[in-house]
Amino acid sequence: MEIALFLIGLAVGVLVVTGVAERIGVPAPFVLIVVGAAASYLPGLPEVRLEPDVVLIGLLPPLLYAGAISTSLVEFNANRRPILLLSVGLVVFTTVGIGALVHTVVPGIAWPAALAIGAVVAPPDAVAALAIGRRVGLPRRVLTILEGESLLNDATALVALRTAIAAGAAGASVSALDVGLDFLLAAGGGVLVGGLLFVLVARVRRHVTDPAMDTAISFVVPFAAYVVAEELHASGVLAVVVAGLLLGHQAPVLQTAQSRIAERTNWRSVAFVLENVVFLLIGLQLRWILDDVQQSALPLGRIVAVCLLTLLAVILLRLLWVFPARYLLVRPGADSATGHKPGWASTFLLGWAGMRGVVTLAAAFVIPEDTEHREVLLLIAFTVVAGTLLVQGLSLPWFVRHLDVPVADPLEDALARASLLQQASKAGFAALKEAETDVLRDNPHGVVDAVKDRIERRNFAAWEQLNTTADEESPSELYSRLRLAMIAAERRRVLEVRSSGTVPSGVVSEVLAMLDVEESMLDVAQEVRDEERAAAFAGTGSGSCAHLETSPAVTTADDLVCDDCHPDERWVALRVCLTCGHVGCCDSSPHRHATEHFHDTAHPVMQSAEAGEQWRWCFVHHVTG
Repeated sequence: MEIALFLIGLAVGVLVVTGVAERIGVPAPFVLIVVGAAASYLPGLPEVRLEPDVVLIGLLPPLLYAGAISTSLVEFNANRRPILLLSVGLVVFTTVGIGALVHTVVPGIAWPAALAIGAVVAPPDAVAALAIGRRVGLPRRVLTILEGESLLNDATALVALRTAIAAGAAGASVSALDVGLDFLLAAGGGVLVGGLLFVLVARVRRHVTDPAMDTAISFVVPFAAYVVAEELHASGVLAVVVAGLLLGHQAPVLQTAQSRIAERTNWRSVAFVLENVVFLLIGLQLRWILDDVQQSALPLGRIVAVCLLTLLAVILLRLLWVFPARYLLVRPGADSATGHKPGWASTFLLGWAGMRGVVTLAAAFVIPEDTEHREVLLLIAFTVVAGTLLVQGLSLPWFVRHLDVPVADPLEDALARASLLQQASKAGFAALKEAETDVLRDNPHGVVDAVKDRIERRNFAAWEQLNTTADEESPSELYSRLRLAMIAAERRRVLEVRSSGTVPSGVVSEVLAMLDVEESMLDVAQEVRDEERAAAFAGTGSGSCAHLETSPAVTTADDLVCDDCHPDERWVALRVCLTCGHVGCCDSSPHRHATEHFHDTAHPVMQSAEAGEQWRWCFVHHVTG
């Protein structure tokens, strides 16, 4: 009962503290660590000691899997060089650097133990960095690299830690050859296990259509991958990551739409709970770690010095690595999201976002209890975790605001989304034309027209999101407002019928679920519109073609009107033809005169005539520029 009450209190504490942190605008990980550290001194609270197996088997696999299935395999592959340089090269560099520092500063600590603590503090945890980065607007490429690094660096660190501990137990020295060979074997085995598990699950999923069954399978995958790989002395971390990346990439092919929605929702919930519980648990370790340090034979001054020097070193070593690696080995071209070549500021932010997390603290507990000055090594790990989260985490938003770093514009995403939907619709209409039978050609009941109208309305809503006029309600916004009011009335009526008991509960639940799905779609669409409307827009486009290359953007006047609309009619947004200068209303306007002008004249390129917008659209190739 005491354990149950503690777990309930832990969950409630995480929810309350996270809610308060969001309310005051402070990242939750920092507040959770501080609250956990303070709570560890509360009288009557049981001492909480994180066991390595609890973290490495119970927490790490689901956290890695939740991140892997939501990571773009395409973007991961596009950034594989910097990801590997950070997740392998930087981890080894940090392990050796910290090992040399600790071995020098603390007498009596042998090389194996020094390198072990180096491996412990080497891998950054991207949870806090990504949470902050998405909020303050880190460049998308930086976020992708951080996410990819966090998926792989734990494998490098744990292999290095295992090798160092084995060498210390055998009384042998740790050589680079030992670490390299052990890593290659562990990495190869982990990739193999993850790949085989992907093949197995993929075959099973082709025959599973029940979302509940499919979600249950996904809950088994990370633990099965980790345990099987570790039993074969391979990297469980890599097995989980490979399986998650491949299954996430193939989800649109292997799973039903309902299964994908259920899996995304469930794993987001799992990741939210585990990530925040982890930071609270880190704080709860403070009291007993300090109590153990008080029994240390080392002077207090030397303990403080080695902790602070290690914290400083892990920050500086990352910066010393990322700049040479960036300019000598990576040398990337322009960022596909911004069109700009990453400068020194993006590299600095990548180096500064190296906060450590729960894997560091859990790995520290793997160090054998008979290791000389083990209590000091645990304090070093705690200092690095808390210190990087507080120092780097709290200052990262300031650096993002004050460094001139080009970031992805949400409205550029809106432009790319509208363009992609237009291309998808073109393929859909082609499939509809091929599928038309004699019955469909007669168009009974207007079915074909209804299908086409639904696709066009979806596209119109996407194009409307490019309208930056804040004080005008677009047709889609008006539709959402009216439909949400209708859904609220419909739900009230359904609940009244449910109370009467005249309709089976299963039927009532199905109808309520239908209303919930439609309402959630409207809510998400409105959130996207609000975010994009709040952003400044100067679209650079999502592609190119011969027509766009020969039709450069022009400056438009502020008092344009649609040439074909009646003076009393209203439109959503205006487009100007770059061939003849004709001004027409957009496709989300009632008469769609811009598109009508293209059909009448075959002039291929129209440009937005809205204030601050210079993006262009090619009607022939369906690309923006």
